[in-house]
Amino acid sequence: MAAQGGANLIYGAGMLDLGITFDYAQFVIDNEIYTMIRKVIEGIAITDEAMAVNLIKEIGPGGELVSHPHTFANFRQEQSTTSLFDRSMRETWIATGKKDLAERAYAEAERIIATHKVPPLPNGAEAAIHDIVLEAEEEYGMK
Repeated sequence: MAAQGGANLIYGAGMLDLGITFDYAQFVIDNEIYTMIRKVIEGIAITDEAMAVNLIKEIGPGGELVSHPHTFANFRQEQSTTSLFDRSMRETWIATGKKDLAERAYAEAERIIATHKVPPLPNGAEAAIHDIVLEAEEEYGMK
């Protein structure tokens, strides 16, 4: 709701216990939720092509659109894709190990921690940050 109201900061990712505790898995879950929120805020294209207006006129009332090539070419356009929320059938979920959301989130957090490489700062950025810190220390009498 805050995002729909125009808020550009929604905090609390990874927080538990009123912010006393931080949890990597919760952070990964919240990131998935924020991704879905961004998809909602992005909106839906309302064009004749996106809405298949000509196709609906062509097929007419009572016609079937599901198997039409236009549907196959476009049905994923508005889909929110996630990697943690399992939308498979129960039988598939059971056959693939019955991992719940928390288990998948912890595995993803561990993967990120083990593989993430921090990109280097742009040339000159470290010196600029250092200058800002020195200026702040001087301004606040910390030097």
